[in-house]
Order: sequence, then structure tokens, then C-alpha cells
Amino acid sequence: MPNLPLVMGVLNVTPDSFSDGGAYADAEAAVRAGVGMAEEGADWIDVGGESTRPGASEVLEAEELRRVIGVVKGLVKEGLRVSIDTRKAGVASACLDAGAAMVNDVSALGAAGMAEICAAQGCAVCLMHMQGDPQTMQTAPTYTDVVAEVFDYLILRATWAQAKGIDRRRIWLDPGIGFGKTLEHNLALLRNIGRLTASDYPVLLGVSRKGFVGRITGSEDPKDRLEGALAVQVLAQAAGVRMIRTHDVRATRRAMQVTAAILEASGDTAVAHRWERSP
Repeated sequence: MPNLPLVMGVLNVTPDSFSDGGAYADAEAAVRAGVGMAEEGADWIDVGGESTRPGASEVLEAEELRRVIGVVKGLVKEGLRVSIDTRKAGVASACLDAGAAMVNDVSALGAAGMAEICAAQGCAVCLMHMQGDPQTMQTAPTYTDVVAEVFDYLILRATWAQAKGIDRRRIWLDPGIGFGKTLEHNLALLRNIGRLTASDYPVLLGVSRKGFVGRITGSEDPKDRLEGALAVQVLAQAAGVRMIRTHDVRATRRAMQVTAAILEASGDTAVAHRWERSP
């Protein structure tokens, strides 16, 4: 079997996420969903208790922690690798104490104390680019050179994270497709994603059910964007992206298998070698 990128399954325990808000009535239902994703091929389960869709309001730390902590504990008890999707240091700290092994932060460890917590815990981190915040990010996002600005920002944040004591081998980068970007910005970043995968850091990409796919295909329902997201995923995989964050684990894994088989049959070992698994 060819080496594959990792799959991160999206498990939102929020009432207002853009495609699956309110899907899980309680922690037990969410844990069952996470186990199901693992059975379909997810390597990580990414638990989020605060929606970061465009226009979303910030959730108080206590409420976000209430939503996620039981789910994290339940998934860890099942032996799964858990990531916590949060911008809040208190939520990250409690979930890492409960057994989570990654912090997936759309603010690239922007909260006070977040980097120090991650360094002390020795966890993996994913640093994402976002222009503005969820409430404002889609209000006329503007760049002079979106590719250079996003990629330079991520490298600077990774260097900063290392200076804070985070092991460089545990740092992932995410260009933040749909976070403070127009359709044209998103397409430029995806077209040039190989520039980011050529860095010293593995790249995680999340395009599952994103609005830019709907704009291209005319699919208003986020759950009707699978084919478009898979098309992006295939191209990203060929360019060396090493983890795909998705709501649709089974379809994503199958598309990965076919893509990897074709690339390895063509002798593209440079790409295949980038897929070796990281912490």
C-alpha cells in the first residue's frame, strides 16, 4: 500500500458550525461519531467547541471547555489521537491534560500563554493563517501578494514557536483557506501550495465543504461540496500536502489511495517521500 497523507476528521461539538452545527446532542454521541471516523480511516480527530465560520461570535472559555472536555476524554479513552481546535489557552491546557496530542489553532498560537503551554506539554501544533478574526475576516480581505504574505507569515510564526520551545518536528502549517480570503485568494494559494510544502514544515490543508467550492460548483448546501473538495485534495496531495482535514473521512481516504497509487506508479518518489508520517 502506498504511503498516504494523514486524515484529520472534523468533529464539531457546536450549535452553529457552518455544516454540522448541532449534529451531536451529547458527548457520547460525539465520541461515537469520532470512533466512526477512525474506523473509516481518520488518523486524528479534531474536536472543536467554537465555530470559526465567517461572522461567528466568540464563545466564552468556560462554555467552550464544557462542550469539548468530555468528548476529548471519551476519544482518548477509546485510544484515538485527538487534536483540540481552539484559540484559547485555558481550553488547550485542559484538553492536553486530558490526553489530546495536538492544538489546532486558527490564530497560530496568538493567545497569551498558548505557546508556552504547548511547549511544556510537548504536543503537536498546527499554525493557521487568518486575516482578521471570524467575525470580520470576510469583510473585504485585501492582500498585495496573497501567496507571499500568507506563506511568509506562517514561516515567521513557526520560527517564533520554535523560539518559545516548541519542537520544530511537531509544527504543522495551514494556509487557512477561506479564512480572510476571497475566491481568487484561495485559488492563488492552492495553485502555489507547493511553495509551502517545500518548506521545512509539514502542511495541513482544510477545504472540506468550504464556501469557495460552492461558489465554483454552485452548491449552496455545504454537504453538497464533496466532489469539489476531493478535486482540491488530489491536487494538494500531489503537491506534497501531508494532512487533509475533512468532514468526509471515507471518501477522502479512498481518493488518497488512488492518488498515491498513480503517483507512485509514475515514479514520483520525491512526492511519495514527503508523505512519511509525522508526530
